[in-house]
Formats: sequence, C-alpha cells, structure tokens
Amino acid sequence: MTDDDARITVERDGHVLLIGLNRPQKRNAADYRMLRELALAYGELDDDPDLRAGLVFAHGEHFTGGLDLADVAPRIGPAGLDLEADGGINPWQVGGRRLTKPVVIAVQGTCLTLGIELMLASDIVVAADSATFAQIEVARGILPFGGATIRFPRAAGWGNAMRWILTGDTFDAAEAYRIGLVQEVVPHGQQYARGRELAQRIAAQAPLAVQAALANANTAVSAGDAAAEATLQPELVRLMQTQDAGIGMQAFLSRQSATFIGK
Repeated sequence: MTDDDARITVERDGHVLLIGLNRPQKRNAADYRMLRELALAYGELDDDPDLRAGLVFAHGEHFTGGLDLADVAPRIGPAGLDLEADGGINPWQVGGRRLTKPVVIAVQGTCLTLGIELMLASDIVVAADSATFAQIEVARGILPFGGATIRFPRAAGWGNAMRWILTGDTFDAAEAYRIGLVQEVVPHGQQYARGRELAQRIAAQAPLAVQAALANANTAVSAGDAAAEATLQPELVRLMQTQDAGIGMQAFLSRQSATFIGK
C-alpha cells in the first residue's frame, strides 16, 4: 500500500503478510478508517492462497491507544459496527467470516482495549518488555465489545481476566506473560524481528496442515472436544492425500528440509 495517509500498511514478505498499524501521531488509536483497512488486510491474508501467515505490528512507539471513540461512536448503528464490506474480515473475530490462517502479533509501548482484544483473537503474541496494557472500557461507560469478555477469561482464567476487565487498571508485560496473554517477552525493539521470525517459521510448514490444525483447535474451543474429535480422522485422511504430505514424508526419509507447495 503506497498511500501516505494509509492507516494500515501492507507488505508481503514471502508467504507472510506484514500488516502495520500506521497512525503513530495518535498512538495508533483506531478510527473507523483504520478499522476498515485492517479488516481488508485480514481479508487479503485469508483470500490469497500464496499467503500462509500474518504478522500484525505497529509503526511508532505504541501499539495502540485504543479506539478513537469520537470518530467511531457515531458510526455504531442498531446492528453494531460494520467492518466487513468489500471482502474484509473482522480482525476481532466476533462475527462474520472466520479467519483460516494464523496471525502473530508484535506489541510495544501502550496497548489498550481493542489492542488486547486483537491479541486475544490472534494465535501468538510477542511483547516488548516496554509494553503496558489496560482494558479500560468500563471507565468510558461501555463494555469491551471486541471479544475480551469471551476470550480473556478463557486465556487467563476468570479471576485474572476480571481483575483487569472490571478495574481498567494498567498491567505490564510480565503480568501479561504470567496470565497467558503473551507467549514471549523480548527486549524493547526486538518484538518486530521476533514476531516476523515466528510468522516465517509458521509459513515454512505445510500450509494446509497448519490451517487444519488451527481449525481443529478453534473447533475444540468453540464447539467442544467431541466436535473437534469428530473431524480428526477425516482431516488426517484428507491431508495424507495431498502433495505436501508426500513432500513431508520424503523430507523425513531424506533428512532434508521440506519446501511445501500448499497442494
């Protein structure tokens, strides 16, 4: 994306889509344009068969100052907030089309409200040791509406989630790691490189297998163990018939790295 005023930058790095929050002069506070552009980037990630993983990061010193309520609030209609026109996917996964490919998040500086919810809707989070977090909606007279009430208790446990959701207090990267919101904490400035490394590592695996594993885990979470178990054997049979399974077997036998083709 070459638009100098773009709220979201999009760049391809091999099979990885690099998605950058790009409103640093406002601490990457999300206005409606940023929300829509982010949804379109997620749609591009999901729709392009050559893309296998996404990395979401932020330009500037802060991941996000949260929602730009002055811009967004007037756009909330009787059905809520529409982000999914023109092929977009709601990045917070609280309705609409489901994302089928993994997303890594790299976080630094301030990360408020929808930033935490974006983390919760992703698959792996790397945080700089500079990062601070807060779920402050209750201090603004609203509730978290991007999935925190659903996913935060699941990720961190009830008490840990309510401690931060119901108080709006700020917590640091060490606490985010302790309660399971982030998977790695790295020195400030290294979060992007580490996140990119992980996204590339995922993209090097067999993409159909990655997507199947992700889908099965999501089924277990959303529909229960029995629903996920019911798809395991059929998915194994399907994957064993792919070219990538043959490539993986040959790599195993020859003790060489596999180059998967996604077929």
